[in-house]
Amino acid sequence: MSHKIALNFEDGVTRFIDADASETVADAAYRQGINIPLDCRDGACGTCKCFAEAGRYELGEDYVEDALSEEEAEQGYVLTCQMRAQSDCVVRVPASSELCKTQQASFSAAISAVRQLSDSTIALSIKGESLAKLSFLPGQYVNLQVPGSEQTRAYSFSTLQKDGEVSFLIRNVPGGLMSSFLTGLAKAGDSMTLAGPLGSFYLREIKRPLLLLAGGTGLAPFTAMLEKIAEQGSAHPLHLIYGVTNDFDLVEMDRLEAFAARIPNFSFSACVANPDSSYPHKGYVTQHIEPKHLNDGEVDVYLCGPPPMVEAVSHYIREQGIQPANFYYEKFAASA
Repeated sequence: MSHKIALNFEDGVTRFIDADASETVADAAYRQGINIPLDCRDGACGTCKCFAEAGRYELGEDYVEDALSEEEAEQGYVLTCQMRAQSDCVVRVPASSELCKTQQASFSAAISAVRQLSDSTIALSIKGESLAKLSFLPGQYVNLQVPGSEQTRAYSFSTLQKDGEVSFLIRNVPGGLMSSFLTGLAKAGDSMTLAGPLGSFYLREIKRPLLLLAGGTGLAPFTAMLEKIAEQGSAHPLHLIYGVTNDFDLVEMDRLEAFAARIPNFSFSACVANPDSSYPHKGYVTQHIEPKHLNDGEVDVYLCGPPPMVEAVSHYIREQGIQPANFYYEKFAASA
């Protein structure tokens, strides 16, 4: 039986390989053209030491203490020359993709739909045969090339890949290169190129309650995460707080309602910062974080939004005197 292994390199590039249960991860990577650093294949040098963030695997006993201590193994460190996957896994490699003789993958596709969800938000879907081979971790992003230019823009997937189709939520920036293309020129069938996946902001194995904080189009990675959670389920409570500036910035609310119906432990709320808003919940996301959401620190916090929001949330959590078990965040800023 083959398992899918996500190799996350320190430069942000992620590559996926297939590994049989009978072969080591290092051998599987090498077979598929990716050279994880190693000086031996006997578990003696420790050169191939990586960190397994998710998944089940076997390490065997054919390695020495100097290469991997018992404490390190308990923490999740592995020797890829000894690691044999028993499920899909995510492995963090402490080396660049270039050093490992690989690079981010490129894909060609065509626009399948462009929808103006509001004055501030565009939904873009692209589809292509090559995308059927695209794998990514929910929450990651790609660099999408603006047609007619050499420039790219980074966008998080807002859906999982299905039948060779993926989608994005894109902020409509007046005068923005991608925004101008999507609102004025784009039509179904137009070719687009993307490279990736990239990023260390992605859904980890759910081991405790989650607090998800989204600002504006920072909602995109969370809808992809929620698709995955809806598929696999969760024994832990999940709460999303979605903050925007104006009423018209609120999008995908019906989709969030659908997730709440599908995922028993999922709840969400939204808030609008503009004091003149007609929406019942006003203010910033920090004003809607309740003590139960932080669970005395036994919580994993995921945050995606503009830099001021990231700083404000970080400051708020410190003020509460709480240290979350994990705090994952991604800042983004619009490109003109």
